[in-house]
Amino acid sequence: MEGFRNEIILGFVGTYMVLCVLIGIWALRRTKSTQDFFMAGRDLGIMVTAFAVFSSTMSGFGFVGGPGLVYRMGMSSVWMIGCVIMGFNLAFFLLGKRLRLLSELGDCISLPDVVALRYQNNSTRILISLAIIFGVLGYLATQIMAMSIVLRDILMETQFWSGVSLEMCAAISCSILVFYSITGGIVASVYTDLVQGAIMLIAAIFVFFTVMYTYDGGFTEINRIIQADDRGSIGPWGTLGMVGCLSWFFVFGLGATGQPHVITKLMMNKKVSDARYILPVSISGYFFSALLWISIGLVMRALVLSGRHPELISADGAASQFLQNYAHPVLAGVVFAGLFAAIMSTADAFLNIGTAAIMHDIPKALGINLTNELIWARTTTFLITIFAALFALYTGDLVAILGAFGWGTFAAAIVPVVALGFNWKRATAMAANTAVIASLSVNFMVKLFKISIPYNIDVGALSLLISLTLFIGISLASKAPDLDPDVEAVMDL
Repeated sequence: MEGFRNEIILGFVGTYMVLCVLIGIWALRRTKSTQDFFMAGRDLGIMVTAFAVFSSTMSGFGFVGGPGLVYRMGMSSVWMIGCVIMGFNLAFFLLGKRLRLLSELGDCISLPDVVALRYQNNSTRILISLAIIFGVLGYLATQIMAMSIVLRDILMETQFWSGVSLEMCAAISCSILVFYSITGGIVASVYTDLVQGAIMLIAAIFVFFTVMYTYDGGFTEINRIIQADDRGSIGPWGTLGMVGCLSWFFVFGLGATGQPHVITKLMMNKKVSDARYILPVSISGYFFSALLWISIGLVMRALVLSGRHPELISADGAASQFLQNYAHPVLAGVVFAGLFAAIMSTADAFLNIGTAAIMHDIPKALGINLTNELIWARTTTFLITIFAALFALYTGDLVAILGAFGWGTFAAAIVPVVALGFNWKRATAMAANTAVIASLSVNFMVKLFKISIPYNIDVGALSLLISLTLFIGISLASKAPDLDPDVEAVMDL
C-alpha cells in the first residue's frame, strides 16, 4: 500500500472535490431566496448547528496554521485552544438565546441586521458591516492559503505536477470554492460541516496515536528532543513569552463571542432551546480535533531536530509533511479530504457573511433597494474570493498569523457591540460606533505600518482592550438610550 501512497491520497482528495460539486448542486435546489442563501432557512437541527460551530472555528486555521505555530513557537499557541473552549461557553451564555430571538423578531438574515435592530442606528450597521468585510479579508485569506499549501504539497509528489506553483494551487482551490459557494450558499457549508466534523473527530484521534508511536518513547521522547534544543519552547509559554501568550488568551477567549462566522450559526437553529445541547457537542468536537493541532506540530519539530526529516521550507507545511511521510496512506487520505472539507465549508461561511455585508447590509443602511438579491449575492461572492486570494498570496504571512489577524479584527469590533451590547441596556449607538472605528484603526495601522508592539502583545488583544474601554466609558457618559419595547423584552429574558 505504501507504493501507492500518493495515488491513495489523491483518490480521497479527488473524491472529495467531486463531492463538493455534488453538494453545491444539491444545495442549489434548496436555495430559493436570500434567507436560504444566508440563513439556511433558519431550520438547522442540533447536530448540524453544533458541528458547524466547532468546524468554523477550527478549519484551515487549526488544521494547517495550528501545527505550523507549534512547530515554530512551541507551546505558545496552546493558549489559543484552551481559551477558545472557554469562549464557546461565554458565547452561548451571552448570545445563545438573545441572538436567536432578536433575529426572528426582526426577520434578520445577517449579524448587522440584528445590530441595527438593537441600536436603531444605520451608522452602526454600516460600521459593523465594514468590520466584517475587513475581518473576512484576513480570515478568508487564511482558508485559501491553507488549501493552496496542502494542495501544492500533495501535487508536488506526483510525476506531472512536481513543479506546480502556489499561485496555480490557489487558482484551482478558488475555482472549486467559488462554484461550491455560489451555488449552495450557507446551506452547502453547514451540511459539509456535519460530514467533515465527524471525519475529523475520528481522524484527529488516530493521528494523535500515530504521533505517539512515531518514537519508541512516545511524547516523552518528543519532549526530550525539543527540550534539548530549546527548553523554553516546550514550556507553558513557548517562545512567545508570558505576556504574549496571555494576550492570546484574552483575545481568543473573550473574542470567541465576536466571531460572526460562529455566532451567526446561533441564528440558524430551529429552536431557541437547542442551544443547551449544541454547546457540549461543539466543545467536545473542538477539543478532540485540537489533538491534531498540538501533536503534529510537536512531532514535526522533533523529527527535524533529530535529523529524521529535513527542515521545513515553511512552518505551514508541518501538517501536510507529516501526513505525507509518516501517517498510514488511508489515514492521510481521509485527513486530507476532511481538511479540504473543513477549509471549504469555513471559507464558504466567511464568503457568506462578507457577501451579506456588501450587498445586503450596506445598501440597506443607505436606503438602496437591490433587485435580484440572490444574483448580486453570487456575484459578490466571486469578487470577494479573488481579493482574498490576492491578499493571501502577497502578504507573506503564515496561515495562523493571517487567522489571528482576522480573529482579532472581528473580536475588537464585535465583542463590545454584540456580546456586551445585547446584554446591557445602557449601551449606546455612539459608543458602539466609536468602538468599531477605534478597533479597525488600531488593527490596520499596526498591520499596514508594521508597528512592533512590546512584549509580543497581540494587536487584536490591544485593539479589543481599547474598544471595550471606549464602549463602556462612552455608554456610561451618555444618556441612556430609548430601546424598542420588543427588543427590551428580549433582553429581559
